[in-house]
Amino acid sequence: MIFNESSLELPNPPGSNGSNHLYIGRFAPSPTGPLHFGSLVAALASYLDAKSKTGTWLIRIEDLDPPRESVGAAEIILEQLQTLGFVWDGEVLYQSSRLEAYETSLQQLNAQGLCFCCNCTRPRIQALGTVYDGHCRANKNILERSEQHAIRIQTANQTIRFGDLIQGKHHQNIELDVGDFVIKRKDNLFAYQLAVVVDDAFQNVTDVVRGFDLIDSTARQIYLQQQLFLPTPRYAHFPVATNTAGEKLSKQQHASGINVSRSSECLLQAMKFLGLNVDPVLTGEPPKVLMNWAISQWDIQNVPKLATISGNWI
Repeated sequence: MIFNESSLELPNPPGSNGSNHLYIGRFAPSPTGPLHFGSLVAALASYLDAKSKTGTWLIRIEDLDPPRESVGAAEIILEQLQTLGFVWDGEVLYQSSRLEAYETSLQQLNAQGLCFCCNCTRPRIQALGTVYDGHCRANKNILERSEQHAIRIQTANQTIRFGDLIQGKHHQNIELDVGDFVIKRKDNLFAYQLAVVVDDAFQNVTDVVRGFDLIDSTARQIYLQQQLFLPTPRYAHFPVATNTAGEKLSKQQHASGINVSRSSECLLQAMKFLGLNVDPVLTGEPPKVLMNWAISQWDIQNVPKLATISGNWI
């Protein structure tokens, strides 16, 4: 569990108080299907925060889980973004091309004695609840790992604190609240936590703007950054869009893909979701006009400080 604290000293964002700090943000969708309203909000929040600070906005396709991916989804997502008026910088990075880098980082952690093989069964893990108990910590020789063993990183009994630019000050003791977590799965796929840390550093990302559903991952990612001697970016977690039943919009919940023939309408709804005071005169304006207006009006402090917002979304 992530704990919120009332007071907070936040780092100055790039470009504030005369600062010329470089800003590099990113949008990192998984190619499980086309963009829906929730993923549009994620793209828009990260885009506006980057562009309002004359920063760089990158796209990373998180294609590390083939069983969950849809053929052609990555191309569809990129086409949707272009139609909606997004302009990204540089080449799109595909995580499937980065396996060697993840393995190198895993071996770096292993050299520090932090990795171990876990052969716990799914029923045992489920019985534990939310916190892994370190049952397999003695299995240190990951070089003899079989295909049935996940690799976990050993955590430490320490509190990790971070300031979230939207949600405030948070802290978490990973060992007590999460336990040793998986960095390479039993099916030999690298886990999200490791891959995202390695790639944020590789792309020199300074600011991570993403949904509140990922705030619980932040302390784990900071812990990995510390062990790998990598910089920690600023974090900002906006509310997650849910349907009227309170369920996060997703392919599993049959969320409708964005209808790009209604691009302006979709953008305006996403802008309102993120706290922008949309002038009615903007109705019907093309995406480029809407984007330029939103960039000029963006202030991350106006984003609702909520975990979720429910509604009937486009």
